[in-house]
Amino acid sequence: MFLYHYYDKKTGPFRNLSDLSPQEAESVLAQIREEKPQTQCALRQKSYIKDRLFYEDILRTEFKKKHGKIERLVPHYMVIEHSPWLSTWYEDCATIKIPIEEFDTETLSFTYGDSHPTFSPRVKDNKEYRHKLYTYQEILKVIDKYGLPQDWNDDGKFGPERYIEVHIWSDKTIKKYL
Repeated sequence: MFLYHYYDKKTGPFRNLSDLSPQEAESVLAQIREEKPQTQCALRQKSYIKDRLFYEDILRTEFKKKHGKIERLVPHYMVIEHSPWLSTWYEDCATIKIPIEEFDTETLSFTYGDSHPTFSPRVKDNKEYRHKLYTYQEILKVIDKYGLPQDWNDDGKFGPERYIEVHIWSDKTIKKYL
């Protein structure tokens, strides 16, 4: 299994908005909207930063309940296997592909789909993986049952899940790829 990270070549990998103050993150997002208005990042809702911090708090709380190792306040983000849709998000997209064996899986949590719709009260489809965070062993069972979302829903016509999001709660492996 490989984990993928998509990013704009001009900015570089693992540039995490959540590592900034909310004001700095809003400023970065405003700059993206101005300089690259057609990219997916520029099209995010106005409340994106506030929403992101809200959902990251849920992720951290749920991961603590599962006794996950949290070595950083906010996670880095990757996805399981290649996501054709995510590869279209950036003007000059680049990808980092890392074998999962390079990570301490106790520092990884997962959502079946993006964490925002997974935990959003607006998504009311009652799918069993809504409002759930998974450990590595747990997500393997979900994959066995449903497959990878990008294989059956890359265009999003069957719901918001288009990939499996990975939350990396450590800098150890990430530092090798900066």
